[in-house]
Amino acid sequence: MDTIHLLEIAATILALLVAIIGHEIMHGYVAYLHGDTTAKNAGRLSINPLKHVDPVGTLLVPAVLYFSGAPFMFGWAKPVPIFIPTVVRNAGLKGALHVALAGIAYNFTLAIVCSLAFSMFKDIHAVDGYLSYFLVYFLVQSMIYNVVLGMFNLYPIPPLDGSHALSYVAAMLGWNTIVDFLESMQRYGMLILMLFIATPLSKYFFAPIHYVIRLLY
Repeated sequence: MDTIHLLEIAATILALLVAIIGHEIMHGYVAYLHGDTTAKNAGRLSINPLKHVDPVGTLLVPAVLYFSGAPFMFGWAKPVPIFIPTVVRNAGLKGALHVALAGIAYNFTLAIVCSLAFSMFKDIHAVDGYLSYFLVYFLVQSMIYNVVLGMFNLYPIPPLDGSHALSYVAAMLGWNTIVDFLESMQRYGMLILMLFIATPLSKYFFAPIHYVIRLLY
């Protein structure tokens, strides 16, 4: 395995960790801003990756996808503990909505920042030096993974963040039927996700994600 390949693997791992760990930290941090200290008390607002690693979502799934040559990478960190009733008591359902969208906002912001930084380089293959190559490759991978994670979590499918956000918006508008429906779908969420990811429907499921990546790239 040559040096360039090792640099690409290292940059890929770092980009994925920054995307998924930062996503979870932001949920806990925004909850903390709204008076919920659960994540802070559990030590989950730390940037130490060891506090957030999920053996399956952070290690096994990304490794299987990478070494199987999958066209995309995905993963997750351990969910940050949040006590939504405290958030609602202090900041109302609007505060709960902020918590639900915090990770997505982080991912989109980081994707845009990496896209702007990458735009300063005309051609990744024309970059001189290992450090510069690592940086540029990291920017590209970080942009991609943050778009994937942000867009993926926007889908209103339990237990994704989009479903929580939609539930809070529906509750604020008094659309209790939608709230009850989303609650009832919690038990089927993973099956629905697998239906979209592991069947020909994936073409349509990932189409918006591919579009945003091309737009930023």
